[in-house]
Amino acid sequence: MSHGRRAQVKESVLPGVGVRYELTTRAGRTLVVVVHRDDVADLCAFSREDPDRAQDSLHLTLEESDAVADMLGTTRVAKHFIDLSAEVPGLESARLVVEPGSRYDGATLGDTRARTLTGCSVVALVRGESVVTAPTPGQELRGGDVLVAIGAQSGLVALSEVLGSGSAQPRP
Repeated sequence: MSHGRRAQVKESVLPGVGVRYELTTRAGRTLVVVVHRDDVADLCAFSREDPDRAQDSLHLTLEESDAVADMLGTTRVAKHFIDLSAEVPGLESARLVVEPGSRYDGATLGDTRARTLTGCSVVALVRGESVVTAPTPGQELRGGDVLVAIGAQSGLVALSEVLGSGSAQPRP
């Protein structure tokens, strides 16, 4: 979380509800965001002493969620991929970071051989505030890019290993 290293975000599909994102802050507190299927969101902060007890929570409308995302400089990745992975048993999605200075920083998506080696498809690339949907094999990768991939959990773990990022967050 410090000095250019991304915080690890765990993502979980909550069937019939939406998606849960969880991260542990440097101070040891757990922060959870649940994005519901109707795009409203709940933001909860949990106690370090009792990780099952929410100390604070906020219910955010779609407009408020978008405003918070804009303030934090994040981008919302195509919701239909999340819905698809929730509806199809065995299909999961993950976000994988291309680490600055890694062997794929400056390479192309095709150089990763993601589909050939892991059976996973990269369905989007997030760079800063822009999203490239359905990136081609010729798409240049840069350090800090986030690849959104779908496939079996084992394939997503393998793709994380191929990229050497150690930051794949498969959704169970």
